[in-house]
Amino acid sequence: MAGNSFGVLFKITTFGESHGHSIGVIIDGCPAGLAIDTSFIQSELDRRRPGQSKIVTNRKEADRVELLSGVFEGKSTGTPIMLQIINQNAKSKDYDHLKDTFRPSHADYTYKEKYGIRDYRGGGRSSARETAARVAAGAIAKLFLREKGIQIAAYVSAVGAIEVPSDITLDLGQIEANIIRCPHAATAKKMIEYIDQVRKAGDTVGGVISTQIMGVPVGLGMPVFDRLEADLAKAVLSINACKGFEIGSGFGGTKMLGSEHNDIFKTDAAGQVITETNYSGGVQGGISNGMPIHFKAAFKPVATIMQAQKSIDASGDEVLVDGKGRHDPCVLPRAVPIVEAMTALVIADHILRSRADRI
Repeated sequence: MAGNSFGVLFKITTFGESHGHSIGVIIDGCPAGLAIDTSFIQSELDRRRPGQSKIVTNRKEADRVELLSGVFEGKSTGTPIMLQIINQNAKSKDYDHLKDTFRPSHADYTYKEKYGIRDYRGGGRSSARETAARVAAGAIAKLFLREKGIQIAAYVSAVGAIEVPSDITLDLGQIEANIIRCPHAATAKKMIEYIDQVRKAGDTVGGVISTQIMGVPVGLGMPVFDRLEADLAKAVLSINACKGFEIGSGFGGTKMLGSEHNDIFKTDAAGQVITETNYSGGVQGGISNGMPIHFKAAFKPVATIMQAQKSIDASGDEVLVDGKGRHDPCVLPRAVPIVEAMTALVIADHILRSRADRI
């Protein structure tokens, strides 16, 4: 199976299945001499791990990360870094009833048709459990970006029809203040209550994650195929359940005139070039312009619901699929660190690539 690697210079390859022995990642291209804070890596995994609140799956996984190579005396050596997480709470028997059944809106049918075989235990390789490896790798990318003064903050901005008001200034320091990871307390309360209501009904709900990247220098990205926003889009859309991506004004910009949408250049008090507005989302011509980068990602409702649904089996016969196992009623709170991780991987990669832009 191809397609398990991501990045050009700061490159990762993930491995493992949802109910296999372990999952993990190999990072190739991390510069030597980077201080590797294992407690920070674990803290990022703790933000993504299952069982952390009433509005996520109750699968109990500590997600303790093991650092197997590439680090000596607390610093990266420039050789491949390998990180592994042992699966401790796999319950394969929960999926025996799905061995020959295709669940609605899952990868069961497409995976079987493509490869002729599938791991039906929680989706195997197509399970969102794989994203723990991405978060581990993204934590190291974040450590690299921290050295460059770059910070990434993602948060839940909408759950179903419940949205954070657009006319307020958010305190991003409050993202971790509640279990939904929304930095607006009143909206967060409504979101949590709604997700709990949906969970009790055996259903699921989707929403939107907004992301801001601060401190990005001018010049990241390439003007043709490797545009910065294109690489960010691929990274974020590669996350399970993500179905939409928009940067800057996004689709809303289609309702504006060019005279309204253009970001006018000026210099600030320190003589730095900035723009009066930021409809471009910090990227122009595929290249970062030094303004904060901001984008949104849409996540669909989790496909597994605790209700009976019609489907077919491998013989084409109609069957009734019962929702079993441990699943998220809403993927958003656990997806926040995943979005940040994939964002960090893209920015770290482009920083390394930018070193070859000119003499």
